[in-house]
Amino acid sequence: MLGTAILLTSAKFAAFIITHSDAILTDAAESIVNVLAASLGLYSLMLAAKPKDIDHPYGHGKVEFISASVEGGMIIMAGLVIVIKSIYSLFVPHEIHSLDLGIYLIVSSGILNFLVGFIVERKGIKNNSLVLISGGKHLQSDAYSTAGLVVGLMLLYVTSWRWLDSAVAMLFGGIIIVTGYKILRKSISGIMDETDTELIDTIIQTIGKNRSPNLIDVHNMRAIKYGEMLHIDCHITVPYYFTVEQAHKEIEAIDQWINQHFENRVEFFIHTDPCEVNSCAICTIQHCPVRKQPFQKNIPWTLETILKNQKHQL
Repeated sequence: MLGTAILLTSAKFAAFIITHSDAILTDAAESIVNVLAASLGLYSLMLAAKPKDIDHPYGHGKVEFISASVEGGMIIMAGLVIVIKSIYSLFVPHEIHSLDLGIYLIVSSGILNFLVGFIVERKGIKNNSLVLISGGKHLQSDAYSTAGLVVGLMLLYVTSWRWLDSAVAMLFGGIIIVTGYKILRKSISGIMDETDTELIDTIIQTIGKNRSPNLIDVHNMRAIKYGEMLHIDCHITVPYYFTVEQAHKEIEAIDQWINQHFENRVEFFIHTDPCEVNSCAICTIQHCPVRKQPFQKNIPWTLETILKNQKHQL
């Protein structure tokens, strides 16, 4: 990824030097960010791969969020510089040369960008790595913007309207800023441990498919990402007369279901709560020896019920 970023940056700056086009400079400036981001991403991946230690009991995976946030910030800065430069060039125009050769170089770099970005994103999804996912998406978005940029350059080549160069550069400078904001927003969410509702919903569905009658409810669930690892904690309600061994079997079952789904990348901490009289109305144990109320109905396991620090009840 780093080697490709350096190669593409060189090609795009060569195209800018040949043409003096602000639109092509837009692509080249973003590629500088790609090189810096790839360097930082490589370092963060090496650090995130280090095992847990006394000083870092949850591992080093959080560094990926920091790396992604720096990348997002750099992308935003590059976009702002491009917009400012384009506004200046709109009022102080300059000659553009050899635009056809510049277009060939940009098209070639755009195709390579997309292919590398697609491969990197797939690997990031497979390994649950925010650095690889954000890097891959960034490269692909760069390729999409390159495609639009080429359309603008071709119009400029056909019409010779110089203002089109600045207009296209401003447009794609704005797109770059939006891309950087999205990456920055997601990385800050990870640093602040913002609830990933999609992840929690997946966990709920996985537990629900394998749910035993003894698992009366699951509540107060939280999930935090540390690189490729997940830390999940929650409370479960089981019959109050269960022995420690019986309650532990329910915990082991949940741990097994979730780790099978997430390829053994989950660290689980589960607290057991005893059922109460109000639990009888939602308990599906058919021959409970201590039932105080008849069963009435199941309460669906949803984000609203699972996230609350409260036992389920009617």
